[in-house]
Amino acid sequence: MSEKVAQLSIHEKLSKLAANLWWSWDPEVTELFRLIDRELFDRFNHNPVLLLKEYTPERLEERVREGVLHSRIHWAFRRFREYAEASTTWGSTHAAILGQGPVAYFSAEFGLHESLPIYSGGLGVLAGDHLKSASDLGLPLVAVGLFYHEGYFSQAIDSAGWQKEAYPRLSPASLPLSVVENASGPVLISVETRRGSIHARILKLAVGRIDLYLLDADVPQNSPEDRHLTARLYGGDQRTRIRQELLLGVGGVKALKALGILPNVIHMNEGHSAFAPLEVIRQRMQDDGLPFDRALRDTAAQCVFTTHTPVPAGHDRFDESLIEEHLGPLGDSLGLGTHGLMGLGRVDPQHHGETFCMTVLALKLCRIANGVSSLHGVVSREMWASLWPWRSVEEIPIGHITNGVHVPTWLAAQMRVLYDRVLPENWYQRTGEPDVWRSFETITPGELWEVHSALKNRLIAYARLEATEQAKRRGEDPSVVAAMEMMFDPRALTIGFARRFAPYKRADLILKDLDFLAKLIASTDRPLQFIFAGKAHPADERGKQILQQIFRLTREEPFRGRVLILENYNIDMGRQLVQGVDVWLNNPRRPLEASGTSGQKVVLNGGLNCSVLDGWWAEAYDGKNGFAIGTGRTHSNQEIQDSRDGEDLYRVLTEEVIPLYFDRDRDDLPQQWISRMKRAIRTLGWRFNADRMVMDYATHAYVPAAGGLSCSIVSMP
Repeated sequence: MSEKVAQLSIHEKLSKLAANLWWSWDPEVTELFRLIDRELFDRFNHNPVLLLKEYTPERLEERVREGVLHSRIHWAFRRFREYAEASTTWGSTHAAILGQGPVAYFSAEFGLHESLPIYSGGLGVLAGDHLKSASDLGLPLVAVGLFYHEGYFSQAIDSAGWQKEAYPRLSPASLPLSVVENASGPVLISVETRRGSIHARILKLAVGRIDLYLLDADVPQNSPEDRHLTARLYGGDQRTRIRQELLLGVGGVKALKALGILPNVIHMNEGHSAFAPLEVIRQRMQDDGLPFDRALRDTAAQCVFTTHTPVPAGHDRFDESLIEEHLGPLGDSLGLGTHGLMGLGRVDPQHHGETFCMTVLALKLCRIANGVSSLHGVVSREMWASLWPWRSVEEIPIGHITNGVHVPTWLAAQMRVLYDRVLPENWYQRTGEPDVWRSFETITPGELWEVHSALKNRLIAYARLEATEQAKRRGEDPSVVAAMEMMFDPRALTIGFARRFAPYKRADLILKDLDFLAKLIASTDRPLQFIFAGKAHPADERGKQILQQIFRLTREEPFRGRVLILENYNIDMGRQLVQGVDVWLNNPRRPLEASGTSGQKVVLNGGLNCSVLDGWWAEAYDGKNGFAIGTGRTHSNQEIQDSRDGEDLYRVLTEEVIPLYFDRDRDDLPQQWISRMKRAIRTLGWRFNADRMVMDYATHAYVPAAGGLSCSIVSMP
């Protein structure tokens, strides 16, 4: 360590640690901030930047001395520097070509930490995990997104069970963000539309070794309307949406150029950023004198597109007037005009009644495309086959790379102690290798069950506290509040369901037969309890109704005290749930769950999945590492399918899940259940983690695209 670094004060070292989100996936550093002031750390939503603002350097030094934390802080800072400055990584060995020009990863949302709520759900959390694993692997990558001053909404549930939305404003100064500046001040980019320019400044966020650049339209150069453009994620009307996506795609490419970054690969994470290749094409035409067709061909060869949903509503569409207003100047620069631009976003360029689809644009402007699970790859090929009418469905050039989760982010600290003891040294640097996980079978049943039970008790304590605070905010009767403080039984089989309350995810499937469910809930020798969490989109009335139905159920006997719905689902709550439940319930209407990743987080912590054979579970379940709802077959009639799945859910609970969980030996250990826990971790841990996912992207997408090898489409495994 240099003399300059050695002379840094405790306050300076902690401030540098807080300024990089690497701390959030290192449990020892997270614990350091918690030990400085546990109450403040929790109150500030685990935001160390705000925590440190409460301490002068002198007071912080005193607090560190009281806690005997000096050596731990020095050691944490030393490890951070070694991590940041490492020269030999997986990326430098296996993706060296990207050193010439990084991957530019575009996403409308990034779920990195609960203190930065610029995400709505799985897509954003997946993007956040992608960045963290890219950092751990040392993959040359920069990321581009938008900074939403009001984030996604904060959810409250009123006394009638109805969701209420609020949008608390985020302050960049309270977050680990810095404004990108040059000699003249903040670096500004602008995007031309028919009605004037949209301007944005660039904010920088350090995510380990990765830089995430977020565009912020709240600048004086914009009109009041455009200053509000990056206020909310997925808010506003179609005009707001296209302006956000124009800023993300075209503005994002312009921002990279302003920063002097020339990427070798453009990765569009969902269709929101599909305008990006158009700006790359324009720059190639302007800078290199290429004709449009040649610039398109060269650009498409370096573009990767990941589609995330088979739900039609998940694919943005815009009418011609919106395209003309916002893309008109760009279309002129490309020599296409509005008609030519519309053709790029239509399945049939000559069908003038067809709207402009962002997914169609992305598929036409890339040479590598993928779904996010094996089944989703199949569904996507069928869904977009009309773009390639001369090919059979099996030949449609859309492959798949199955999603995974970032192990250090989602693994409980207590479980990590077990992993450290039974897995090879530095296992966390090789999580994508199957051999690393093989020795997990050597763990003794008792110690695995003890850790799981401790995490479950922690979850119950967390749920009680959250339920109590929420009941108080609703002004509920003191007797109800008192009951919340004692609800849940640590011995009961605890089932978790947490995700967006979109109707196709069927949070209410378990409620199809309330009389039967009541019998299961009311059992004294084999008790069950359920924890629900999730948000419905503000415009999704049906999703809100499902949420309300579950809330009302929690107020009725015998469900009172055994069924709970927690409000304001976020990354922190998700972490508590996936680390503590016995069973993770997932019952979407197949095949509408493209992948799903929450169940993968549960696996890491010893929970078992009980899921419809959809998304990642369709390729993960082997009959002994969890439980399956149904056989994977679907009925053409949706009502019949829902009824059949509901019956099978009850069957698997009563015939498989409940008996196995309560089958105990004389030491009160469910030996067969623990065997499934061990098998799940060993067989699924290496396959469904983000390191393996990012390595697949590097090998099958990024390196071929960077090397100009993607002129013929690469179909991924």
